[in-house]
Amino acid sequence: MGRTQLSASALHSIFREKTFDSQNEDLESKKRILQKKYWALVIGCPRRSGGIISAPLGKLVLDNGKSERITIMSDVRAPSAQYAVTEYRIIGSSEKGYTWLELSPLTGRKHQLRVHCAEALGTPIVGDYKYGWQAHRKLKHLPLPTSVLNLGVQIPRQKPDPFNLRLGNGSISDKQPHLHLHCKEMVLPNISLALQRAQVVSDTDLVDVESIKLVAPLPFHMQKSWDCLSS
Repeated sequence: MGRTQLSASALHSIFREKTFDSQNEDLESKKRILQKKYWALVIGCPRRSGGIISAPLGKLVLDNGKSERITIMSDVRAPSAQYAVTEYRIIGSSEKGYTWLELSPLTGRKHQLRVHCAEALGTPIVGDYKYGWQAHRKLKHLPLPTSVLNLGVQIPRQKPDPFNLRLGNGSISDKQPHLHLHCKEMVLPNISLALQRAQVVSDTDLVDVESIKLVAPLPFHMQKSWDCLSS
């Protein structure tokens, strides 16, 4: 979207403010600069229907520096601990052992949603083998329901896959599901405010520019999983 210097400066200011403003402890009284809502399918079900996860994250170096892992830090004063907050709510649950969550990250830390789901809620995201390997070992894939298989009524026709990306695979009906985490909605704030924060001078009057709301449908493999659990 940042195809000009003006738009790029505004977008940079928006994403930058999202992380910096999160340092304020009073999150409720602080206006969010950027709003993002993710949908995730997790294994299990959180104890509460919704809430706020406030758990600092830090990086652990493993295998003599060959790999790394993000984890919740028990000591918030540790040098590597980073402030991380996620708001969540249950969209729907299934008797088959899965739950759909809506996740709103109030901070932008690496692997934040994946770690908060796996370690704070105890419900790793489907397809996240890095942080939910043990849960996936016990997971059994589900067959597609008859309503989905018949004539492909609920699933759009699969497009050709010339690069062998396996775009039609990865749902919970497959043996190795893909990551079920998707940015469903993103709201960019008042652009004029972002330009003021970025201290960008423009000849264009952007005082009345409204916020921009972007909505994306579920990817193919997540839509298939939705249909499986809805049958």
